[in-house]
Amino acid sequence: MKQLLIIPDINDLQDSLALAEKYSLGFEYNDFFEPTVLDDEQVLGRIIDSYRAVSLPKYCTMHGAFFDVIPVSRDPKIREVSELRIEQSMEAARRIGAAAVVFHTNYNPFLNTSAYIKSWLKENVAFWSSILERYPKKGIYLENMFDGSPALLEELSEKLCKYPNYGVCLDYAHATISKTAPEVWAERLGRFVKHIHINDNDLVRDLHLAWGNGKINRESFYRCYESYMNGATVLIETSSAVNRWNSLKVLEADGFLK
Repeated sequence: MKQLLIIPDINDLQDSLALAEKYSLGFEYNDFFEPTVLDDEQVLGRIIDSYRAVSLPKYCTMHGAFFDVIPVSRDPKIREVSELRIEQSMEAARRIGAAAVVFHTNYNPFLNTSAYIKSWLKENVAFWSSILERYPKKGIYLENMFDGSPALLEELSEKLCKYPNYGVCLDYAHATISKTAPEVWAERLGRFVKHIHINDNDLVRDLHLAWGNGKINRESFYRCYESYMNGATVLIETSSAVNRWNSLKVLEADGFLK
């Protein structure tokens, strides 16, 4: 049985819990990537306590910090803050009980010289190896963001896949607006993909529409899932309650959710 997840709304938690119970869904917490939350123990603790006060789904993940997070920056100050945000994210995941944390690659496609690419790969392997070793009980999934093709994430994954807690989070919507067809992303990265983000768009902008409300070829995604990523967890990455419900109805009608 596929494990699907939704983004819970802490301000309407009962609705999120009812939806999770109806469809046997997990949660992916999106409450902990804001710097203002990570730096305020009172706010952070209040959010965690609110979740822990209810009966949560058995399987949950979390989106880690990503705003300007570049742990391989050449600027030591940016690197220092980036490492802090990642550490804070991992600690929040430990406290909330998330099984895995998603981070962005934040690769800059405009810095595409061979020297930059070589350095990017070397530094990312070293940094994420350290994090993976320090948190062996937490899944750490790297998500394609600005990447124009799967090539670098594939090469990075080949070096990190020796760690059982490493995986790729394939954001299928991001792939559809990249320079490479999403089917190619799925084929190239499928063996590393443990988690997937889906929502819909106009094939130009990252709109986070309800699944089925845009132009993404849903049948192609379903084929890719079965062929290359079967078994990966799937987040319906749209925040509004209406979009969550509508997405699930489409997935159910299409036969992807049973």
